[in-house]
Parts: sequence; C-alpha cells; structure tokens
Amino acid sequence: MSIVQKTKWNIDTAHSEISFKVKHMMISTVSGHFEDFTATAETDREDFIGAAFQFTAKAASVNTNNRDRDKHLRSDDFFSAALFPEILFTSGSFDGNTMAGKLTIRDVTREIRLNVDFNGIAVDLYGQTKAGFEISGSINRKDFNLAWSAITEAGSIVVSDTVKLTAFLQFIKEK
Repeated sequence: MSIVQKTKWNIDTAHSEISFKVKHMMISTVSGHFEDFTATAETDREDFIGAAFQFTAKAASVNTNNRDRDKHLRSDDFFSAALFPEILFTSGSFDGNTMAGKLTIRDVTREIRLNVDFNGIAVDLYGQTKAGFEISGSINRKDFNLAWSAITEAGSIVVSDTVKLTAFLQFIKEK
C-alpha cells in the first residue's frame, strides 16, 4: 500500500481578490471586496481535482469604498462582524469545473456550488510554484441572515437578495 503525498498551497494575497456585487435599487451595481482573508488548498493531483480548499475572510474587512455603507455592512443588519468575525468556506468536492462546499456567514452554514476555471500552474522568477483560479457563483443573502431590506418611495428594492461572488486566487506551493 502506497501513501499518497498531499501538496499544500497557501494563498498569495498580493495576487488574489475576493469580491462581490449586488444590485442597488435594481438599477445599478455596487461592488465590494474583503481586505483581510486567508485560503489554503491541499491536493495530490496537478489538476487539483479532488483538492480540499478552505477560505476565511474577516467580516470587518469588508470594503465597498464607502465608509457609511461599510459600517452598515459590519452592523447587525448584515454581517454582525462583532459577533461573527469570520466568513468561512470549506470545499467538499472539486471536479475541475465546479466546487461544492459549505459557506458560513454569521450563524448560518449552507451548501453552495461555485464555477471554477483552473488557469494552470507556473513557476515565478523566484522559483515559487503558483496555481491560479477564477471562481464565481451567487448566493441569496437572506439565506445567511443578511436580511436587512428597505423599499424606496417609488417601490424599488434598495438591495437585491442575490449576491454575485467572484474570486481571483493565486496559491503558492509549500516547499
């Protein structure tokens, strides 16, 4: 019986981004990202199929380039960052195109599916082996108790329920 050696990969935060988009008043889109996050991957294959991914973001690091909106997002109306400081995703499966896993926001954990483009592996100028991914998907924010809502005088919803997720991730292979 042979033992399969797992390769560990750590996020290269200088070349990675975790972001989201949500409709505002159903006529425009607001973008945001998390400034403080970590991620790891563990695999025994070069194509990463079957790899285990884990991602953690600090809820208080949300940034939409608007201080008042960011403060509101950190409040109990949304992330409740003081009580639930981390957003966590742990993969359960990865087939090369789709990643399924558990996303925890606040006190709610739900299974989600994400689309994945594996962009390959390259060695940088410093001899570090890197792997790149583009990940996308969407969630219903109300499924995670991000339930704040308002209606304008004209009857428009202020914030849509659907949140589009995008991650551009570059990992560095552990030596």
